[in-house]
Amino acid sequence: MRVIDIRAGRGLVARLLELGITPGSTLRVLKTFGSGPILLDVKGSRIALGRGVAMKILVGVVQ
Repeated sequence: MRVIDIRAGRGLVARLLELGITPGSTLRVLKTFGSGPILLDVKGSRIALGRGVAMKILVGVVQ
């Protein structure tokens, strides 16, 4: 998946940018934990995001 936009406040946007989640970057979902966090691969790093945070990241499918 490719990040299209981050629809959140300045603080959360800044935090996600520091983690490497930027518009245009590629993400891969490694695992979901039921209704809990989502484990992502971002530029070779594993990052766990809560569902509320993850829902603020607008993604598109990479073909």
